[in-house]
Amino acid sequence: MDLYEVKFEPDQRKIQVRAGTTLLDAARRAKVPIRTRCDGKASCLMCKVEMGQPTGLMPPNKQEVLKLGSLVHSGIRLACQARVNGNTTVIVPEDPLKAAIRKQLARKEQEDDLF
Repeated sequence: MDLYEVKFEPDQRKIQVRAGTTLLDAARRAKVPIRTRCDGKASCLMCKVEMGQPTGLMPPNKQEVLKLGSLVHSGIRLACQARVNGNTTVIVPEDPLKAAIRKQLARKEQEDDLF
C-alpha cells in the first residue's frame, strides 16, 4: 500500500494518503477547508484548486474535463475529482467571503492610519 504526501498551501498542512484518494477527501482529513455544495459530485464547481506541482495526480477524468474546459490545461483541478497518485502540492484559493472581510479590514486599518 503506497502512501503519498499532499501539501496544502497557503496553510502549509501536509497529510499522507493512499493512491486514489481525492484531493477533497485529503483536505478534509488535513482539516483544510475547501468549499463545496455538491459534496463531491462535480456539479457546483466550487472546489477548484490550483496545482503547485501538476505531477502526483491521476489525469483528469472525462467529467472533470467537461466541467473545467481549458482551465484543466492551466493547472486548475476539481478537488472532488482529482485523485492522488504521487506526492503533490495543492494551492487552495481563499474563501471569497474571508477575502472580502480581509480587504475591508485592511482598508479600515489604512483609513485609521490617516487620522
